[in-house]
Amino acid sequence: MKLLRAWLAGLPAYLWSGWGAVASLLLLVAAWEAVAALYGPLVLPDPRSAFDTLQRLIADGVAWPELAVTSRRALIGFALATAVGTVLGLAAGVSMTASMMSRPLVTVLMGTPPIAWLVLAMLWFGASDGTPVFTVFVAGFPVVFVGALQGTRTLDNQLRTMAEAFRLPPRMMLFDVYLPHVVSYLFPAWIAALGMSWKVVVMAELLSTSDGVGAALAVSRSHLDTAATMAWIVAVVGLLLAVEYLLLEPIKREVERWRVGDPSGERAS
Repeated sequence: MKLLRAWLAGLPAYLWSGWGAVASLLLLVAAWEAVAALYGPLVLPDPRSAFDTLQRLIADGVAWPELAVTSRRALIGFALATAVGTVLGLAAGVSMTASMMSRPLVTVLMGTPPIAWLVLAMLWFGASDGTPVFTVFVAGFPVVFVGALQGTRTLDNQLRTMAEAFRLPPRMMLFDVYLPHVVSYLFPAWIAALGMSWKVVVMAELLSTSDGVGAALAVSRSHLDTAATMAWIVAVVGLLLAVEYLLLEPIKREVERWRVGDPSGERAS
């Protein structure tokens, strides 16, 4: 209850601080409008046409089932990448030998394009959910792994020595020394992996499945329906922003209060 009250108390300030994100989105829409006016609706429909098409898809009951399928696949792959990457990254960060041995493997994983993993996944899993989920997992795993590894390896030894000198209890060592530092590296990695998950899952669906937003994009492409294409893109981006700013960002602000040391959780300017 105390955590909930603290989160609710900081909610107005958090919402107010989102004006920068809103302004950037409005600038993006304005640029979209300008390019649409320059090249015409066949190349790029204007924002109103895309939003009207999205509203029609929602009203017809077409949008939500496809978005639900895509969201499920993306979030399952993201959850697997987050869990496995965090655990293995923390374990590798504890050992210098494991850290050095894992570095070339992570480089190979990060350097291999997702389309290559997608082709392999299509051979292994066919047109099932396994193809997009595996592709999302293998694309997001190295990002999370590196974040966990760096968070563990960069812990200040002087801070650790001071905590040990004061004989802090194990619980305080974990939650006041280790966890805040590691999470400051993990959260950016998780958010990067989340964004990658949505991009990769749509690409995988476009080439390997008959449902989901990717499959809907394939249909709109075959019909040369650019308004529907932009409508699906807007829907996916909207879901991604909702997950990040309504779920992950408030948790991040709550966890990172130690950076500024005030109860409101506001960052120092």
